[in-house]
Amino acid sequence: MKLYTYFRSSSSFRVRIALNLKELEYESVFVHLVKDEQTSAEHLARNPQGLIPVLDTGDAMLTQSPAIIDYLDETYPEPALLPTDPIAKAQVRAMVNLIACEMQPLNNLAVLKHLKSDLGQDQDGVNAWYKHWVDRGFTALEKHLEKHSGSYCFGDTITMADVFLIPQVWNARRFDCDLSKFPKIEAVEKRLYQLDAFVRALPENQADNPDK
Repeated sequence: MKLYTYFRSSSSFRVRIALNLKELEYESVFVHLVKDEQTSAEHLARNPQGLIPVLDTGDAMLTQSPAIIDYLDETYPEPALLPTDPIAKAQVRAMVNLIACEMQPLNNLAVLKHLKSDLGQDQDGVNAWYKHWVDRGFTALEKHLEKHSGSYCFGDTITMADVFLIPQVWNARRFDCDLSKFPKIEAVEKRLYQLDAFVRALPENQADNPDK
């Protein structure tokens, strides 16, 4: 398998974690988002939306990190990233979608660039926008964790919610968001960083990180 990725892409970060949890070998193919390599004709042939990640399975080019991770969980079922109980599964998916649908799309690179270049916001304005949506999303997520967390987001088993949480927390810290009012999130973060699958997926540990 080949993963078209960028070290600081939170969506790619999610897929790296899932691949590591499944102990699957893959080749990283780097697509530099700041240099707009995702808009090249070559990459648009892989994903007409011009986004990453893209997972080349050998049989298909898969796009959108939730769909890719669903594919991995169905094709390589151990360890499972979703509970089998329908209600528990829906509760995990609610946390996943809170991050993937309500937080990350509002704070991705294209939106931040649009705020600055097209809407005339300075960096302070962009940072305020970013922090607003992090605070709103994590306030809700903290309530979910108060009900459902154990060692991890949902009980004591790693689920897809953990896979989506860590990239969002990493980016929040990059933008100097105050996470001290989210003790459940910080506690889960601390435990997940003790696991090799999460550490190896970190942006600072990727070969395309210029500071590596």
